Amino acid sequence: MARHDYTFTSESVSEGHPDKVCDRISDAVLDLFLAEDPQARVACETLATTNRVVIGGEVRTAHEDRVWEIKDRVHAVARECIREIGYDEEHQSGFNWQNVNIDNLLHAQSRDIARGVDSDEEKKKAEGAGDQGIMFGYAVDETPQLMPAPILYAHAILKRLAEVRKDGTEAWMGPDAKSQLSVRYEDGRPVGVSQIVLSTQHIDEHMTPKQVEEKVAPYIREMLPEGWITPETVWHVNPTGKFVIGGPDGDAGLTGRKIIVDTYGGAAPHGGGAFSGKDPTKVDRSAAYAARYLAKNVVAAGLAKRCTLQLSYAIGVAEPLSIYADTHGTGEVSEEAIEKAARAAMDLTPRGIREHLGLNHPIYQRTAAYGHFGRAPETDGGFSWEKTDLVEALKAAV
Repeated sequence: MARHDYTFTSESVSEGHPDKVCDRISDAVLDLFLAEDPQARVACETLATTNRVVIGGEVRTAHEDRVWEIKDRVHAVARECIREIGYDEEHQSGFNWQNVNIDNLLHAQSRDIARGVDSDEEKKKAEGAGDQGIMFGYAVDETPQLMPAPILYAHAILKRLAEVRKDGTEAWMGPDAKSQLSVRYEDGRPVGVSQIVLSTQHIDEHMTPKQVEEKVAPYIREMLPEGWITPETVWHVNPTGKFVIGGPDGDAGLTGRKIIVDTYGGAAPHGGGAFSGKDPTKVDRSAAYAARYLAKNVVAAGLAKRCTLQLSYAIGVAEPLSIYADTHGTGEVSEEAIEKAARAAMDLTPRGIREHLGLNHPIYQRTAAYGHFGRAPETDGGFSWEKTDLVEALKAAV
């Protein structure tokens, strides 16, 4: 039996978190190659530690004679990411954009992988998935964005703090930060916050946690719904007492280590793969976007108040092996009807997903922080998987 009264917690991390620095660089490299060739194949991984960034992985483009020319621009792209995030030598001696050492170890994609996933027009062979795997999408009607409230507002807090840090309003803050919200649910709906955790890097080493709390509290209150913070809400701001050394100086970073932060904050399952640094032929990324798109449209269409949707693929095989829907007892139609409607409303082959959502464009660097889901669709195709333009098609299909 589903619980109706409970507390659920989700966390987020800022763009200056060491893992997010790596996600940002990996997605910036992906955008660099897609800008040159929309059909580029990229699988880019980044490691960051004190004064060093190591970039590795596989790349391939239609213009093989230009691959290494593009590769030579990777250093500048990585350095610009670090600068935009806010790590400079004035405030961060160990890791900053001016002095960081960058190792570029990108190499050509395996021919064996290419053979399995490329289309063959002569043999009428459809383009296959870039790997096996399972992907999940999720949507719930508890927020206007059809996202779980804990992760949505944990992201919103850190994004707001980054804005006031960058515009100089709160120049005392460093780029690295983490948030965590414990949200109370009554009758299955979010009604308040019982615990708030916020750790933010500060440049002035003499600042106390109380001073930090006084400065960040107004922004936290601004981003949460009215009435969610009460006298009973417990605050934990910089609970270690001091947070001056941050980013890759304090902890090594790696691409793909914040997959729950990237998705639904633990409110829904996650498949086996991360997103950042992968071109959209990799179903770890594109099919997860498609699953979110379908689940969101199911909820937006009023077919369920809550929907989890799973897709599965095999390397070299175009069609999904399975589609599974779970409406958690909130459906207005059967799960089987939703599964059939999903197949009817959208071509779920790797190429079909990319074409439907317009994924072969340099739109990925912006996804690297503050979540891949619950964002507003953008005019250039960014966050296209957040559109609700399948509502009528799904209604018709069921």
